[in-house]
Amino acid sequence: MTADRTRDEVAGWWATAVSRIEPGVIELRGRPVQDLIGTTGLTGMIWLMLRGDTPTPRESALLEAALVAGVDHGPQAPSIAIARMAATCGVGLNNAVATGVNVLGDVHGGAGEQCVALLDEICDTGDAAAVVARWRAGSPYLPGFGHRFHPVDPRRAPLLALVDDAVRDGVVAGRHLAAARAVEELLNARAGRHVPMNIDGATAVIYAELGFPAPLARGLFVLSRSVGILAHAWEETQQGRRIKGPIPPSILPAYLGPDAG
Repeated sequence: MTADRTRDEVAGWWATAVSRIEPGVIELRGRPVQDLIGTTGLTGMIWLMLRGDTPTPRESALLEAALVAGVDHGPQAPSIAIARMAATCGVGLNNAVATGVNVLGDVHGGAGEQCVALLDEICDTGDAAAVVARWRAGSPYLPGFGHRFHPVDPRRAPLLALVDDAVRDGVVAGRHLAAARAVEELLNARAGRHVPMNIDGATAVIYAELGFPAPLARGLFVLSRSVGILAHAWEETQQGRRIKGPIPPSILPAYLGPDAG
């Protein structure tokens, strides 16, 4: 193997279009970092790094609203609680944040991705009732609808109002918004039922309307929730408590016995 071939093979090992880093050069998606500093906000940078172009001001505002809405939900959220516990174990702030992020899985943190997939399927087929029936055959819960804590998620209305405005002004097409509202109507068709869209559903609408594929809905939620995780982990480190468990030490877990399985 020639030296040139070896060099080319090594250079191609981590070939990337995301960034170009050379001595004295830092380019992100082809744009010199010095041109981005002071001119591009964090939301615009997220869009640029993921998409390779820059959003319009309205697109950026819509994405930012979704990111802001998902930042925190208090220690009721496992990702927040576990980050706070980790912070009291002396693992350091970075590890406490990583601990919280690492529990954002299919059940806690994955509903936005799942909801985008649901809405995509409705947009592709044009049959909300059939898609909902198929999804509910596998689980009584639909991702993005209903909330175990809030009768009506307070983040729903302002997010959907922004999407309504964006549809009216031609910023987004509105197909995923219409699909989500069709699901909501189906879920509430029976008298006495009220299963409104939640934060995962409302942000899924935004991410899908902006053209982000379903897996990135989870990635974007992780970025958003990382802010809250960091804030809680930092607060916990300032309180000086050590080895803080999930419940106060005065309360002992119920013992189920050796035959409980």
